[in-house]
Amino acid sequence: MPTEPMPPAPQEGHAEPLMAEDEVAWRLVPVIAGGTFLSYSYVREFHRAYGITRCIVVLGKEIKMLTSSRFTDCRIVPEAGETEGLTCALEKIAGELRAEDPRLVPLALGCDDRHALIFSQNRDRLEAAGYVVPCNDHDMLEAVSLKHRFYELCEELGVPYPKARYFDCSENGPEELPVDEFAYPLFAKPSDTTLFQNAEVAHKRKAYEIESPEELARVWSDVRASDYDGELVVQDFIPGGDENLRILNTFSDGEGNIRAVSGGVVCLQDHNPAALGNPLCIIGERDEQVIECAQRLLRRLRFSGFANFDLKYDERTGRCCFFEINIRAGRSTYYMSLGGVNFVTLLVDAYVLGREVPYTEAYDPFAYCCVPPVVLRRSIADAECLERTLDLRRRTKDPYPLHYEPDTLAHNFWSYVMYFNQIRKFKRFFWDTGGKQFKE
Repeated sequence: MPTEPMPPAPQEGHAEPLMAEDEVAWRLVPVIAGGTFLSYSYVREFHRAYGITRCIVVLGKEIKMLTSSRFTDCRIVPEAGETEGLTCALEKIAGELRAEDPRLVPLALGCDDRHALIFSQNRDRLEAAGYVVPCNDHDMLEAVSLKHRFYELCEELGVPYPKARYFDCSENGPEELPVDEFAYPLFAKPSDTTLFQNAEVAHKRKAYEIESPEELARVWSDVRASDYDGELVVQDFIPGGDENLRILNTFSDGEGNIRAVSGGVVCLQDHNPAALGNPLCIIGERDEQVIECAQRLLRRLRFSGFANFDLKYDERTGRCCFFEINIRAGRSTYYMSLGGVNFVTLLVDAYVLGREVPYTEAYDPFAYCCVPPVVLRRSIADAECLERTLDLRRRTKDPYPLHYEPDTLAHNFWSYVMYFNQIRKFKRFFWDTGGKQFKE
């Protein structure tokens, strides 16, 4: 891939106030694409902060913990995963809201990188329909969401990252990889996560933990034979278990200056191959080096709004390596609320009320936790980390984002079905494999 300068986002000042704060509860209508934990985190936090009782949620299929909520108006749109399908659905919803009351203001929010790309690509259409669209320049987002380009930026700015090589998976790429040239174990992952999500790949995993040259050859054969034609990143393995994983959420202004930040230790990640890397338990911990590096990246990009960074602590160097930037709020961004800053208020202040967001750090002691304690006890090998996590979990009010007392009994029932289902999932994908990655 040729190296090109990273296109900067256009500078944006603070939005003009669209309403008074006491109007937010009835005039603002969050319209959320996607059905992840982030989707319901938006729903509960808009209600908690402003008393908003209706969020419109656009789903590709029914998700009971969302459709059973008293605070959601769910729309099932099978084409919601496609650019035109989602954009048309959002335009239709905006028309319905105008007909209901022209004073209503829809706010477009997504739960996935592809949503951020769709919103930025179709920003003019969405704004013409009446949406507030918190997004960055499409060319910049498209570039930095590719791991190859992100690592080039890290190299330029002196930000630590795992050294990697890149291989073209299209018909122009090599028939075989030089598998004997690598040190094992290693990781392999798609450079273009969004493109890979929609590809048909045999034995597909979100990321591949590779233990031998033979396994890397098999993975390359599967990926190259698929309809994914991006790059495969073959990356150095950083020693350590889940307790070495780190996460950082930032909210920045139009020049990329961080206005709010929170982060911590990912004590436990999802080990389902389709969801590997999604944090299921986080405890707050501030790391000055991580914040400083993220600030360099965001200023270079002039990135505004939410960004979410995945990292891992390298005991050999005493520093955290940056794996990637997610170009929107992360699936687990609710933990920022646990740290002391209700994360939806940042969006409303900056994009709806036209306020300058003062610099804030959300590091009140907390544990964000989406699994029962038995899963923590059986999965976290580091005794000190486990003890600290269990203590913080006991002291944290509402550590599980999907449980919300003001919501319906049906919603909370389905949220706990998901919660206790983690025991079955961890047995299959982690305990029965001896902590190794599940491989079909």
